[in-house]
Parts: sequence; structure tokens; C-alpha cells
Amino acid sequence: MFERPARFLIPLVLAAVPLAPVHAQQDLDESRRRLEAVRQERERLELERIRLQGQVHDLGQELDNLERQRQTTNRIVNELEKQIGGLNEHIDRASADLALAQDNLAEKRAVLARRLAEIYKRGRLYTFEVLVSAQSFGDLLSRYKYLYLQSRQDQALVDDVERLKNQVQRRREEIIQIRAQLDQSREDRQAELQRYGQLVEERAQRLQETRRSARNTEQKLTALQRDEADLNDLLQRLEAARRTAEARNPRASTATTASLTTADIGKLDWPVDGKILYDFGREQLPSGAVIKRNGIGIGAPLGTPVRAVESGTVERLQTMGTYGLVLILSHGDGYRSLYMHLQEAKVSLGAKVTKGQIIGTVGGENSDEGPHLYFEIRGEGGIPLNPSDWLKRRR
Repeated sequence: MFERPARFLIPLVLAAVPLAPVHAQQDLDESRRRLEAVRQERERLELERIRLQGQVHDLGQELDNLERQRQTTNRIVNELEKQIGGLNEHIDRASADLALAQDNLAEKRAVLARRLAEIYKRGRLYTFEVLVSAQSFGDLLSRYKYLYLQSRQDQALVDDVERLKNQVQRRREEIIQIRAQLDQSREDRQAELQRYGQLVEERAQRLQETRRSARNTEQKLTALQRDEADLNDLLQRLEAARRTAEARNPRASTATTASLTTADIGKLDWPVDGKILYDFGREQLPSGAVIKRNGIGIGAPLGTPVRAVESGTVERLQTMGTYGLVLILSHGDGYRSLYMHLQEAKVSLGAKVTKGQIIGTVGGENSDEGPHLYFEIRGEGGIPLNPSDWLKRRR
């Protein structure tokens, strides 16, 4: 009987090398999707800021935009941190898998080397000798079965070595790819951190500008409020003087017909042609402050003639702080039209003017809005009336 090396009949089982958990890759893919969504959000905010910078806007909106960009950048950095952590774990797992696969490959190669050495020592006629030395037909079948199983085992051993070689190669390539992704993620994170710092610095600068603008606005508002109070006080004194004069001479007051009445609403010619720069009522300034205007600002080139909207008497002609040169026309019954930011007056105090007569020219070149006419209409008691309601509608 031939000696059966039983150790080679033990099935050779390929050691299973654990692959990276599926859920880990899913988490990484989900993080990348979130990162892409956040980047798209930031791009939208950047486009919104460019739009804001191209128009007159509330500085608070730009500050809010910068703050939201800062927050999205922070979220991007957090996602990149998660990805870097996940990639590091992936590298650790892949490195462990590679080491295990290399150990298994070395072990299988050692077994294969011993098996080849044994086959070589037995010679090429070993199989023939085993079969012909059988003492019975049953012994022949047994020997054949043994040789068959041994060949299957040898083939499995060769296949295991080949699979392990491929697995080691795949793991090495995988580690190279992951390290490349890791390097890119680290570069992206560094770029985002720099961007974060720039956004923080830019927001601080804009906040400082906003505060400075707020201080300037506060000073301007204080001056406007003071000048408005002075103007209202002047109108009250003019109105009180008119009523006193009417009380002293009732016949003269009844004989005089007011040139401006509610029948003129929507029928008055414009004192100057131009675009309305600011309207009657409340207005929010870029700094966030709110100003209340009693008239409208009509933009026009410097020196453009200003015409009386209705006949009347030059009741006041003087310079008043932020209003510049002010001309007040009295139209009777307490109605007045006010022309401010004039460059010069073409009529004198007390003069009688007719409708459409040139009474001055446009000034205001030193104002924030540039050259324009500030125009008001006041009713009895000095109440402000919206000039846009009184002027003819533009087609």
C-alpha cells in the first residue's frame, strides 16, 4: 500500500478577508451629496450678493448674506471633516485587509511551495505507480479517488493563491485612490477654512462700514429732523400771520380767491421734468434707518429751470440747512408750494408769480442724491400733502 499524506487531503479554505462595510460607503456617498447641495446653496448666495452689490440695497441684507455664506462654508468644512474621518477609517480598514490578505497569500504560497516540492520528489510516474500497484479492484477505486481529490485540492490551492494575489493588488489600488481622495479633501478643507476666514473678515469690515454709515445717517437724520422742525415752525408762523391778517381785514380775505384748491388734484404741471428719486412718506435708508419725507425729490441736471405749479406770492426765500435755498409760494387759503435745493432764485421775496413762470434753477449737487428739486405741497395748517397726487400723471 502506498502512504497517503493525509495532511494534503484536508480541504484548503480561503481565509475570508472582510470587505469595507457597505453602510460606511453609503455614509460617505450621502456626505458627498450633502456637500454638493451646500455648495450649490453657497453659489446661489454668491450670485445673490453680486446682485445686491449692483443695486442700491439695505446693508443689512448684505450682512445677512455674508452671515449665511459663512454658515454654509462652516457646513462645508464640517462635511469635509466627516469625509476625511470616513476616508481615514476606510484606509485603516483597507490597510488591515491588505495585511491580512498578504499574510494569507504568504501562507498559501508556502503550502503551494511544499506541495510542488513533494510532487517533484515523487517524480512524474508517481500517479502511474500508485494505480498499478493496486491489489484489487476496490483498492484501485480507492486509489483513484484519492488521486482525484488530491488534484482537486492542488487546483484549489493554485486558485486560492491567484485570488489572494488579485485581492492584494485591489487593496493596494484602493488605498492609493482613497489617499488621493483624502489629499483632495484636505486641500478642499484648507481652501474652505481660508474662505471662512475671508468671509468673517469681510463681514467684520462691512459691519464696521454699516456702523459708520449708521452714525452718518444718524447725524443726517438729526439735521433733517432739526431742519424739518424749523420749516414746520416757519410755516406755522406764516400761517399764523396770514390768519391774523385775515382777521384784521376780513374784506380783503374774502375778495382774494385761492389759486390752488382741491380741484387741482391731479392737474398741476410738474415744476421740473425728471425722475422721482424719493417719494412722499416713509423710506428705509440703506443703513436700515427710516426717514419720513413730506415731499418728493425730482432728479434733474444742475441749473434746470424750475417753474411755479400755480400762481402765487413769494412768501419766503431763504437758506435752511440741509434743504439749501428754499422758496415758498403762497396760493391763498393756507395752501403753499415749497421748492427746495435750489441753485438760485429767479424771483424776489414778495413777488407775484404766474403759473408756469420760472422761479429758480435746480441745485442740490452736494446732496446724497445729486442735483434735484425737493418739492412739497402744504395745506391749511401746514399739513403735508402728497405732491404725486396733485401733479399730472405721466404717460
